[in-house]
Amino acid sequence: MASLDDTALIPRDALFGNPERALVQLSPDGRYLSWVAPLDGVLNVWVAPADDLSAARAVTADTARGVRMYFWTYRPGVLLYLQDTGGDEDFHLYLVQVEGAPEQARDLTAYEHTTAQVVGVSHRRPDEVLVGMNDRDAQWHDLYRVDLASGERTLVEENAGQIAGYLADADYQPRMALRARPDGGMDVLSRAGQEWETTDLIPFEDVMSTAPLSLTEDGSTLYLLDSRGRNTTGLYAVSTADGERTLVHEDDSADVADLLTHPRTGRVEAVAVTYLRREWEVVDEAVRDDLARLADLGPGEAEVTSRTLDDRHWLVSYSAAEEPLAYYRYDRDAAELTLLFHGRPALDGAPLVPMTPVEIPSRDGRTLVSYLSVPAHAATGAADGLPAEPVPMVLLVHGGPWARDSYGYDGWAQWLTNRGYAVLQVNFRGSTGFGKDFTGAGDGQWGLSMHDDLVDAVEWAVARGVTLPGAVGIMGGSYGGYATLAGLTFTPETFACGVDIVGPSNLETLLATVPPYWAAMFEQLARRVGDPRTEEGRAQLVQASPLTHADKIVRPLLIAQGANDPRVKQAESDQIVGAMTDKGIPVTYVLFPDEGHGFARPENNKAFTAVAEGFLAEHLGGRAEPIGDDLTGSSLTVPTGADGVRGLPEALAGHEAVLRA
Repeated sequence: MASLDDTALIPRDALFGNPERALVQLSPDGRYLSWVAPLDGVLNVWVAPADDLSAARAVTADTARGVRMYFWTYRPGVLLYLQDTGGDEDFHLYLVQVEGAPEQARDLTAYEHTTAQVVGVSHRRPDEVLVGMNDRDAQWHDLYRVDLASGERTLVEENAGQIAGYLADADYQPRMALRARPDGGMDVLSRAGQEWETTDLIPFEDVMSTAPLSLTEDGSTLYLLDSRGRNTTGLYAVSTADGERTLVHEDDSADVADLLTHPRTGRVEAVAVTYLRREWEVVDEAVRDDLARLADLGPGEAEVTSRTLDDRHWLVSYSAAEEPLAYYRYDRDAAELTLLFHGRPALDGAPLVPMTPVEIPSRDGRTLVSYLSVPAHAATGAADGLPAEPVPMVLLVHGGPWARDSYGYDGWAQWLTNRGYAVLQVNFRGSTGFGKDFTGAGDGQWGLSMHDDLVDAVEWAVARGVTLPGAVGIMGGSYGGYATLAGLTFTPETFACGVDIVGPSNLETLLATVPPYWAAMFEQLARRVGDPRTEEGRAQLVQASPLTHADKIVRPLLIAQGANDPRVKQAESDQIVGAMTDKGIPVTYVLFPDEGHGFARPENNKAFTAVAEGFLAEHLGGRAEPIGDDLTGSSLTVPTGADGVRGLPEALAGHEAVLRA
């Protein structure tokens, strides 16, 4: 086997610094191409004439966290973006004009403590958008039409009925709505004149996998994801005239995950299902040849990210596990794909590694779809993806937990493999995408069988020669951070070390402090995690909380937290750090005052990965790029444990001097 030193070290800046271009879109009229790119080091929206990319100019002027969510309206030359403050997730909706000055961005939701939700953008109403705002009641969003010229809002519906979400037609008329039930299910409401009437019921076990999706432009067809009476989610077309249902697509192995819909008519043209890899099924023959051409781009995955209203031009992204995003313009008339640019050209030629889907058996007979990446120096090229000999491993746990890992380019996996670690990403029970039975198997199992699945995956990796006992670290964000804390408390000898990113340590306080606009999903949380309103539920939450078992920690732990996190409050990290400190257990704690649920600013992301890389090298034996000046520009503070990471005290001294200055 070759040596790790034979593989070129990929700089952290290339992996975690700002992309050169990302989130590329075509305007609906085809006149403009847009993307986010750095402006003075901060991601902003840039726009260029579609036929002259050299004439690009920034149309936003954010100086803080950068713009990461934007979209075109059907009013020519007008786009909208969503932005919060310091990661607080109070997203406001801003309007910018291509021909205007960046600093003239206008807040369309300039109300205190408001989280905007965009409900509708329609080419039939090009001068307005439909927006939910919760300035009247923090828990529930009222529905407004917002005029794009004046910024004035017109009330469509005051949400007096605790509506969790609306579905409107192309003329911005609310046609359907969802309302949470006391049992954790959802009532499906339909408009009857000016009133709502309950026309259907989604039981608790189907809420995460059943929902009305969209209406065709003419309003004749409703597209519905539905798992009722079945396990995996199927896509149905429902006639709004008589309720007749037609099954569009189903797959026994996984839920319907993605749709391709016509930009004008709203009719579904293709459907994708992801088990090990994403697979498309054509519904409308009009796009069969187009999708075949996209498939010819390579063995990775192509995605249509935007389309002109006349459907003559598509914007397509393509990537593979070992190939970051590249962007193409597709001319349907000429059947021609034109490469525009790569999102991260600094990684061109870098020693990126493939990702291998694997199926891991759990101790009780379930199949855990997982993804294995191994360092380049240890790769054999075999189809099973196993290394030539065991290497240290990081179990990288996804958040949610109601989400899933999938095949594709993953900067974290590439970073860790380049430093010498195998990376295993496991879809443990409770993950979504594999049918409601698999998701429901995680109910009430935080710290129990959900954690057992992760331990089983580690044992599989040891048995297959991926790694050795005692050479496995665990790392993740949000639920993945919880899983890290659970790993170091419930099975304290299994992992050599852990990296917890914004993970909850106390499930009682987690559920007591959820954002107010999560009111509609609280019953789901209570039934799936533990009910803080009952004595039995509180006991369950206490037992499943890593904080309860903090005195069992015997392995090194790094905790990272954003001070403004509205989901997992800073107190979650403070509590377990305090408990460990009180018991004399070493812990390294890094805190970012200007971040929320994760680290959006690239300076902060680079600073965190620099610290985490040094921490992992110390305790798992991989290599580390020196911290150097990667703390520069970040807000990183280290309340405790700086001496637990090699080189951090020295780098921190210079960083703190800069902050004080």
